[in-house]
Amino acid sequence: MRIATSQMYNRPASMMTRLTAEADSIQMQIATGNKLLNPSDNPGAYLRLQGLKQRTADDGAYAANIGMAQGLLAQTDTTLDGVEAQLQRALELTTQASNGTLSDTNRAAIGKELDSIRDALFGLANTKDVRGQPLFGGASGDVAYVRATDGTISFAGTGEPSAIPIGEGATIQGTVTGVAAFAAGGSDMFAVLASFATALQAGGDVKAAADSAMTGIKASLESVTLARASGGARAARLELDSDRLIAAGEAREDVRSGLEDTDVTVAVTQLQKTLTILQATQASFSKLSSLTLFDYLR
Repeated sequence: MRIATSQMYNRPASMMTRLTAEADSIQMQIATGNKLLNPSDNPGAYLRLQGLKQRTADDGAYAANIGMAQGLLAQTDTTLDGVEAQLQRALELTTQASNGTLSDTNRAAIGKELDSIRDALFGLANTKDVRGQPLFGGASGDVAYVRATDGTISFAGTGEPSAIPIGEGATIQGTVTGVAAFAAGGSDMFAVLASFATALQAGGDVKAAADSAMTGIKASLESVTLARASGGARAARLELDSDRLIAAGEAREDVRSGLEDTDVTVAVTQLQKTLTILQATQASFSKLSSLTLFDYLR
């Protein structure tokens, strides 16, 4: 069998070129920590990585929304705590005012304090959230509550609070409307306080007005309590959703690492093996290329 001179040289030269390219590729993988330098290195793994990266981006957005919703719920609870404190004070004052031994002057003073509490509640009801929107305004509106020229306070918002996406097909509300927080039982805390304050300013027997006011204030307190409980339940759900995203992200990172990250120990071993074969091939080629015709005729 005769072997052409060109074939004798081309085969080892081709092998050396391939081994050199392989060694360069492995060295690049070690240097960058990435074993997928080009999509063509492993098309299947590359496609999986693109899917993983998209899910990571989606979950990043959901995590940010969860953080925002948690912030809104925390602000809502803090504000409702302030409302609750004001209503508790109003209930104490109403109980005092129902005492038949008080003078009209004493009752008038209580009426003025109730007016101050009403003003404080108006301010709390118009609290702005971290986005600059009314916390209890529902879906839209610059303010949640407005005060008319006659002093009447009414809800100015519309609809329900915007739903915040926290997962694929999952949303949550970060707050409640003023109606749900302050008047769920049909009692308008602003109207209740205004009516009783007016009765106290007028003087005379306020027993019936005090009883009505206490009923209304207790109903408003119940609305606030229910709103806080609802917010607490949603906050607990968000904690679970946050933990779920973290666990999914960790699992996804393990998969990504297996597909993309270089195993340095394995890569170094492969590089040494490749370089050894390359050196042996180079040595053989050098010896082969130094042979003369007389060497073949011996």
